[in-house]
Amino acid sequence: MRLVHKFFLFLIMGVFTLTQSVPGQAIPGSYSNLSYHRDGKLYLQTQTGQWPARQKHPRYTLQQMLGNPRGTEKGITFDFADSSLNGTLYYGFINYRDSRHPMPVFFRRSSPIRAGKAKITIKGKMSGKYDMIGWEESGLGTLGYRIVDKYGNFLYDGKISFSGKGPFTVIPTLTQGPLVNMLTDKSVVLSFETNQPVQALVKVNDRTIGDAKAVTHHELKISGLEADHTYPYTVIYGSLKQTYSFHSAHAPGSRKPFIFAYASDSRSGNGGGERDIYGTNAYIMKKIMALATQQQAVFMQFTGDLINGYLQNSQQMDLEYANWKHSIGPFAHYFPVRVGMGNHEALTYFFRDTSENRYSIDRFPFDTQSAEAVFARNFVNPLNGPDSEDGAVYDPDPKHKDFPSYKETAYFYTYDNVAVVVLNSNYWYAPGIKYHPETGGNLHAYIMDQQLAWLRATLKKLQKDKAIDHIFITEHTPFFPNGGHTGNDMWYGGSNKPRAVVAGKPVPTGIIERRDQLLDLLVNKTPKVIAILTGDEHNYCRTEIGPDTRIYPEKWTLPRLTLKRTIWQINNGAAGAPYYSQETVPWSDKVQGFTTQNAVVFFHVDGKKINVEVRNPDTLELVDSMHLR
Repeated sequence: MRLVHKFFLFLIMGVFTLTQSVPGQAIPGSYSNLSYHRDGKLYLQTQTGQWPARQKHPRYTLQQMLGNPRGTEKGITFDFADSSLNGTLYYGFINYRDSRHPMPVFFRRSSPIRAGKAKITIKGKMSGKYDMIGWEESGLGTLGYRIVDKYGNFLYDGKISFSGKGPFTVIPTLTQGPLVNMLTDKSVVLSFETNQPVQALVKVNDRTIGDAKAVTHHELKISGLEADHTYPYTVIYGSLKQTYSFHSAHAPGSRKPFIFAYASDSRSGNGGGERDIYGTNAYIMKKIMALATQQQAVFMQFTGDLINGYLQNSQQMDLEYANWKHSIGPFAHYFPVRVGMGNHEALTYFFRDTSENRYSIDRFPFDTQSAEAVFARNFVNPLNGPDSEDGAVYDPDPKHKDFPSYKETAYFYTYDNVAVVVLNSNYWYAPGIKYHPETGGNLHAYIMDQQLAWLRATLKKLQKDKAIDHIFITEHTPFFPNGGHTGNDMWYGGSNKPRAVVAGKPVPTGIIERRDQLLDLLVNKTPKVIAILTGDEHNYCRTEIGPDTRIYPEKWTLPRLTLKRTIWQINNGAAGAPYYSQETVPWSDKVQGFTTQNAVVFFHVDGKKINVEVRNPDTLELVDSMHLR
């Protein structure tokens, strides 16, 4: 059936918006053609029938990979709760005293995983000349371990701490972090995870901050800092502790020189090994973080597609996020990595009909099961973004919450004289909505009304802020795609028809019209905006956006926007995901520096001046450079 006829039928049947529910899971009014049946399953009604949401059980979860460790007379046993899991457990001590970036040094031996079980022998095997952490004297130690299945797939890098000299006891272990978050000139938030509930402490100078009760997820805020000052800190959890440091931000508007880094798209790559640790290209991410550390970056912005995603289970997504955080962890003890959402952060209900048509929508309840909620649960970002799309002109029921929260997925932050505004261009994302609008949901790359209104108000405030000279906008999807996503992003092959669908009705503004509204705001109305940082396309390039840039298809009949000055779109989706080559689009003559090499962009900010340097983190070679302002 032709798409136009199919869409017409959908508009007729769009009134089929049911709100039957099971306890605690009312169907949001923003969706259409969904209902619960007596079997308790969620169904989608299309012109071809009714189709249940398919529940794909996760192959592995984070809880499984933690391995339910138990101390024994000679070491530690693991039970990964999967009798079909066979492979190899690699392991080695982590020495937290002889490196700024402690990682496991893998032992000369490994352990087989049989029917989901494995063991590590410490006493007698990792003693004497192999005891490089001094556990025989102190009775304390930490092991790093790596799970590899029988096919050679890397599943998880974990940690486990122990006490004793034989027999051994598993003790509270810092399994993720500590990570530096929300760094300002006056405060910072340190976050970390432990395998057991514990009342952890953080010591900074002569102050100690602690949890109010025993928990496994820890977020501790340290306030009252001095600007531009190095602070050693110690995390204490049970019998163990780790010491690192962070450097507080410059005072607002001090205009001292600093460097920050940018990249995106680190989902699994090809080539085997650490290029695919269950959802993320850990090899390239570690290279990126090491290079950013060497370049003395004060923060990194990483905007989307951290992981493979596109999942139906939040526990599996937690595992992929954990693998990503492990890859940056040894370096993110010292400086913040600010993250934004991409399309691969999708967590969905999935339907399929007999014609193999696929329908996906953001999971609900939105406050606990949406892609946005799971992203916010896994990261620590500012809460200064928009609330949700509730209250927009297309909100079907102003008395109820019909959209996910934006909190921690859209926000802004400042450092010295730079402001970075992080947009969520995959909010309430419904993959395939362009072709199958029956469900409702948002389009890949579409910025909805409430987020646009928040952006307008935020930019107005930042434009008036005398301490800010430069504003960067970052979102996962390019305004002007060049290779790999010319059929979508904010272009869709030059079609303005794609748009979000709410409660059975397409919103009034098409994707290219919405792009133009954003461009008018960024280019014509906010002079401090200097660049748009994007990803999605797995390459690096920069595109000049200005009065001479061709931004419309040949047969464009709607009003045309006149750009009054020039800014740059800097695309860097080259953090390890499989590459995309360059394609031909109307603005191709404005594209420079295109490469499929892995890349990190470094912005050298010096008062009113900014220079850009792009390097390959694997080879360290210079990829591109320019004077930005």
